[in-house]
Amino acid sequence: MFRPLSAAQGGGSSMIVMILVYVVFIAALYFIFFRPQNKRKKQEAQMRNNAQVGDSIVTIGGIVGRIVAVKDDEDAVIIETGSDRSKLKIKRWAIGSVETAQATEESK
Repeated sequence: MFRPLSAAQGGGSSMIVMILVYVVFIAALYFIFFRPQNKRKKQEAQMRNNAQVGDSIVTIGGIVGRIVAVKDDEDAVIIETGSDRSKLKIKRWAIGSVETAQATEESK
């Protein structure tokens, strides 16, 4: 008679252990995959929002240019490319990387 009760109690504790394993696994996935991705998105958004006139940028399409105007109302920037000074208006989300003019002046 005592056998089935002790087996049932052992099964309940193994169920709790199994749930804890799943919780630890999901927490590990969060810290390995999702948290770094969110941090990277925040850094990219900050980089795009801090782009100023005079900064050299590379768009996600590979276009290299220098910012000549910022259109805050349209959330866009106007860049100047090439030696013929062609101008393009691009959205801020299309900025891939920014090399700030202030950082290059400080390093000289």
